[in-house]
Amino acid sequence: MKLFSKHPKGLGLLFFTEMAERFSYYGMRSLFVLYLVAVFFNSDLSTQIYGSYSGLVYLTPLLGGWLASRYWGTRRSVIVGAVVMSIGNLLMFASACLVKQSIFTDPALGGSVNTGVDNTLSIFLMFTGLAVLIVGNGFFKPNLASMVGDLYPAEELTDSRRDAAYTIYYMGVNIGAFLAPLICGFASSDGNWMNPGAFKWAFLCSAIAMLLGLLVFVMFKNKMLVSADGKQLGLPPKAAPKKQESTKQEVALVKNSPWMLVLSLALGVVLFVLFSMDATNFNDYITAAVYSVSIALPVYIISDRNLNRSEKLKIGVIYIIAVFVVFFWAAYEQAGSSLTIFAERQCDRSIGSWQMPTAWFQSINPIAIVVLAPIMAIMWEKLAMRKIEPSSPVKQALGLLLLSLGYVVIAYGTYGLSDNMKASMWWLIILNLIHTVAELCLSPIGQSMVYKLSPSRMVSLLMGVWFMSSAASNVLAGSLATLLPQAGQASKYFLGIEIATLSDFFLIFAGMSGIAAVILFAISPMLKKMMEGKTVSILGKEHKDKEEELIEPTIPSIMPA
Repeated sequence: MKLFSKHPKGLGLLFFTEMAERFSYYGMRSLFVLYLVAVFFNSDLSTQIYGSYSGLVYLTPLLGGWLASRYWGTRRSVIVGAVVMSIGNLLMFASACLVKQSIFTDPALGGSVNTGVDNTLSIFLMFTGLAVLIVGNGFFKPNLASMVGDLYPAEELTDSRRDAAYTIYYMGVNIGAFLAPLICGFASSDGNWMNPGAFKWAFLCSAIAMLLGLLVFVMFKNKMLVSADGKQLGLPPKAAPKKQESTKQEVALVKNSPWMLVLSLALGVVLFVLFSMDATNFNDYITAAVYSVSIALPVYIISDRNLNRSEKLKIGVIYIIAVFVVFFWAAYEQAGSSLTIFAERQCDRSIGSWQMPTAWFQSINPIAIVVLAPIMAIMWEKLAMRKIEPSSPVKQALGLLLLSLGYVVIAYGTYGLSDNMKASMWWLIILNLIHTVAELCLSPIGQSMVYKLSPSRMVSLLMGVWFMSSAASNVLAGSLATLLPQAGQASKYFLGIEIATLSDFFLIFAGMSGIAAVILFAISPMLKKMMEGKTVSILGKEHKDKEEELIEPTIPSIMPA
């Protein structure tokens, strides 16, 4: 293929392996909440479980990346991760094979789980499968992507092929994410409260995809994963060829006080106790743990004695933006939980006599990314040429504003909708398209910003903090999804506001992201100065450390994988 002709042959292998893994992840994810509400739990608990799972998926890569860099190497970590995730998907398949129908009245009409039906073994297999998937993802996710850069000579950092390689690689991400809901949704199109066992075919498709990716990777890794000079890539640190010594003079680092580590750990424990004081189930404890780590680790990082004032200001920008990212993804990630339940129960998916599978809505975003990402990239380039390109914070504020607009649209589309009525699926399609543009304004811009603002010795760590904000946002998304109105249930309340209808529910996210957008727009000038290592005093005078100007390296736009 011409697409790969100018690149090392290993890129094709990594492309296929990542596509297979993303198929596996999104195939299971697209139907996970539907499986939970069809047989095990009510929608409130189901969306919390979904949030805990998707949140922990973003935490374990911190450990997996550390183990790979210190002991295993990326190659072995990818193989272990793929094996473990294959087992996890097979456990999900086994769970659905053994499940028994436990709901005998349509949940849309108030039907609930009959506790007299014993599904203990299926529940055990499902939770074990989820835990295994989370662990496997930690080994796989951070290491496969890092091997893409290793394919190119380390001394040629400006090699334009590297940027193009990452663009090709993340096409694999989105192709896998596009195909998975289509195939898995079709395979389990009969899966519902009357036939919960049908979900097993989606989980089996996910397992097969992961096993196929693993098989191809193992078969061709030695032949294709080699450097430009023929050396094997991804080996354990002791066996890997030594990298060329830097020509730059190394700066001696000051040893940090161990007390800061102790204090940060203590802070994490205190926060965990505070966040879990009102815990009523296991999901609440997971939420407390994610929130605690997401605060304590950044505090420890910013206390590093080797950071100068300018570096701390730039890291401060990352932290501030990360807070807004939490609100973005908490609203955006309703796609896999509350919006999926809405699509299943109160969305008219009929096209003539055929009914579109609910999971297919989750294919809209990845295919829209493939189509719209190049257009967005060209637009930013054109604006940059005219010297009117918005700063990173402004782009992200625009993303939040578009996110809010998407929810305003669907709130309008569901206005006056009663429990026994259904909305047109076009409202959900329009929301997904608007949210895709919003994602393209925020996600790749944010990761690029972290890369640019981080001190070189802390890029990986601060990128981990960035993804940690995604973990926090996913567990928050699960909590907010519990506010989705249910037939036969009393109204719920959020900050004293009654949530009685679907429109009320969607307006929560419209208001939350809209307010965040306005605040981010307002503080963008301050953040722009901080990105340059500057602060503004009360008198309005600028102060700047004697540092090098911020240079913006060229890195590929990447979607969250």
